[in-house]
Amino acid sequence: MPKSLRDLLAAIPSADIVSSLGDLTRPIGAPVVENSQDVQPGGVFVARKGLATDGHRFIDSAIAAGAAAIVGEADLAELPVPYIRVRNAQQAVGKLAAAWHDHPSRKLVVIGVTGTDGKTTTCHLLHSILQRADGIRPGYISTLSADFGDETAPTGLHVTTPGAPRIQSYLAKMVESRLSHCILEMTSHGLAQGRLNGVDIDLAVLTNVQHEHLDYHGSWQAYRDAKASMFHMLADSWHKPGQPKVSIINADDQSAAYFAAIPASRVLRYGIEKAADYRASHIQHEAAFRSFKICGQTLQLQLPGDFNIANALAAITAARALGVDWDAIGQGIAAVELISGRMEQLAAGQDFIAMVDFAHTPNALKSALTASRAMLADGGRIIAVFGSAGLRDIQKRRLMAKISAELADLSIFTAEDPRTESLADILETMAQGCRAHGGIEGETFWRIPDRGWAIYQACRLARAGDLVIVCGKGHEQSMCFGTTEFPWDDREALRSALTGAPLASLPTADKRSYATD
Repeated sequence: MPKSLRDLLAAIPSADIVSSLGDLTRPIGAPVVENSQDVQPGGVFVARKGLATDGHRFIDSAIAAGAAAIVGEADLAELPVPYIRVRNAQQAVGKLAAAWHDHPSRKLVVIGVTGTDGKTTTCHLLHSILQRADGIRPGYISTLSADFGDETAPTGLHVTTPGAPRIQSYLAKMVESRLSHCILEMTSHGLAQGRLNGVDIDLAVLTNVQHEHLDYHGSWQAYRDAKASMFHMLADSWHKPGQPKVSIINADDQSAAYFAAIPASRVLRYGIEKAADYRASHIQHEAAFRSFKICGQTLQLQLPGDFNIANALAAITAARALGVDWDAIGQGIAAVELISGRMEQLAAGQDFIAMVDFAHTPNALKSALTASRAMLADGGRIIAVFGSAGLRDIQKRRLMAKISAELADLSIFTAEDPRTESLADILETMAQGCRAHGGIEGETFWRIPDRGWAIYQACRLARAGDLVIVCGKGHEQSMCFGTTEFPWDDREALRSALTGAPLASLPTADKRSYATD
């Protein structure tokens, strides 16, 4: 059905519209976008202020490309197309995009998943369960990709939650593909920046809230509140007949009570340590899998670590809230062998374990190293390779170095998206944190700026029965130096190191440290 500009504006609260100029009955024949390069003739360009540039600078380019209307925040006049001035363009774009796509999330059961760690794993475990459930055709949008049933699409290099127009286009494609459910990974950045605006959710799932992103949010409480906004979306979302609004909370998390107090039709808790609606017990660690009991059922999980049991519990609780039977749950959980970049083992004939993990927060690193210890035979050592990102939460640099000093046998600190910060300064802060907890430089930890060389040296240090774990990048396909994204894959670098050659494709490759020679 054709839409007018007025139809789209109806999705924005009237109090958020400052003024309008031009013909609001003008037909809109192409999507709402926030990048002038994406403008199609007949579409709407939303000019918003970003971190690096101001979209108002590109209004002329958008009009030249055929934009039928402009939405922005500046006080403008004399544009050749209708102009709508809003209080916050960033918060408006998702609602406008949802309206243009005819509110696709209202035609799907949407499960939002947020938390510091475990979001992607939980999404993929739940997707595996729902694929086996009667009457459900699920898709997902996660860090790794978007799944539309018969095809997938990448979701970006460093962005977990895509921009609002892309999210709405993905949801619309799921509706077009006749999917019934969407599992949507929601980050604190995506929530705070309005990228999820216009999404109507039915289930809200929390994995945990740990120390992360304080550089952006300013405080731990503000970070937690950003996560909580997903749960507040439950009450504000379109109510689908017969589908209650359900909150699913990790009972073992320190913020469980805070999230459980947010209004919902039902609140379900899961956990291992504390009382919960869905609580795992009788946890057994076998060579190839972990087993546990829940609600009288014995389930098996191939993913390592108790933290993955917690992720499985989140997925199980969501599935039960959707009415999925235990057979589908058991089959779905057991079927997941690997999630890209998550405790992913690589083999090239070496006599030690080598793996890549996405752990880039203190809690995730602690979980990964604890799980690694359980995988070792007596006498085996953990050799951890990781860094800490530039222009991000600086407190975690010392915290992660401390955790590695306590839980790994050997640590190598290296580059991990230094951006415009001094890599040497980042590594010095990490070294200080390690030394403060017993680390001895040159004996138990090293600073090796080039990540390819660091991974190679970790493999050279490894003895039979050891475990080398490269943390921080996981599935990601680039690393940022300055303002440039350079192609990079930790798995490729580890494979290269295992076959005897460091991957030397980063700007630091000619500044390698040979401290471990």
